[in-house]
Amino acid sequence: MKKLLAGLLGALLLSSAAMAAVNLNSASQAELEALNGIGPAKAKAIIDFRTKNGPFKTVEELNNVPGIGDKTMEMLRKDVSVGPGKPAAAMGKPAMPDSKQPMAKPAMPGAKPPVSKPATPSY
Repeated sequence: MKKLLAGLLGALLLSSAAMAAVNLNSASQAELEALNGIGPAKAKAIIDFRTKNGPFKTVEELNNVPGIGDKTMEMLRKDVSVGPGKPAAAMGKPAMPDSKQPMAKPAMPGAKPPVSKPATPSY
């Protein structure tokens, strides 16, 4: 019984992952390789293309990637999407900030650091 439940859970997870479209602007090499018809060379070509030309504006721009032809495009169309902007890693920024605290603004030359006031207790 446990094996049956584990198998069903695994199939459910795989099917839900398969239903989610891969964002061409943020997908990793491994995520792209998981697509039908995309191997290591084509995944690298997609990443190189978006690095050189900026984020994809439409899924159809995938036709401009070397090695992606009409046949591959037809297979991929339903499995890929285009999200906003460049992926954080491609811009040389960490994907997640180290802290949820807002970053301090750079001080102007000669400016004094802000003085923090103690909290006023409320009764």
